[in-house]
Amino acid sequence: MLLTEVSECFELPGYDVHLGQQLMMPERRWAAVASRLPMRPEPDPHGASAMVVIEGLRVCSSVLPWRSCGTHGPWTGSTTAEKTAEAVAAVESVRPTVWGGDWNHALSGREWAGSMAGRRYLLAAVERLSLQVPTAWEPHHLEDLLSIDHLAVPQSWTVDAVGRHRAFVGTGRISDHDAYAIDVSIDTTDD
Repeated sequence: MLLTEVSECFELPGYDVHLGQQLMMPERRWAAVASRLPMRPEPDPHGASAMVVIEGLRVCSSVLPWRSCGTHGPWTGSTTAEKTAEAVAAVESVRPTVWGGDWNHALSGREWAGSMAGRRYLLAAVERLSLQVPTAWEPHHLEDLLSIDHLAVPQSWTVDAVGRHRAFVGTGRISDHDAYAIDVSIDTTDD
């Protein structure tokens, strides 16, 4: 499970949780990974990411820059595009098998949170990593927009289902992001 904007007190029964090292704000980390399987923490590839290895798979959760993210750490650069390029390059350099989180960029259509140049950097990295992004066409909670929260998995995996889980309890929204899940089949006959 890839998580973003995670309280340091977060617990999930039955799961181990690895929090990224850098604080987003007091008592909140940028990213985390939760798993029922044993995991080995790896160094964060970027200040707004968390990285682990689970059964040989390199799994990374990231928050990427958005238009109003400011110029303080963990961002490097003066424009959204420059900040996105730097963060994406840092994650790409560790070659995650599974990568996702709050990318703050729609991957097609109207761009309202990130930048068009940032989107191009992100899509190029996804291509070089031989990943597919099944959440690319999922709706955002705001009408007429596409998701900025994504899950990317190897192109060789078969995506059986993609689901959006609205962030409501009763009639109240508990987050400004919905949750997205995918079911995949992995062919291991060549192993």
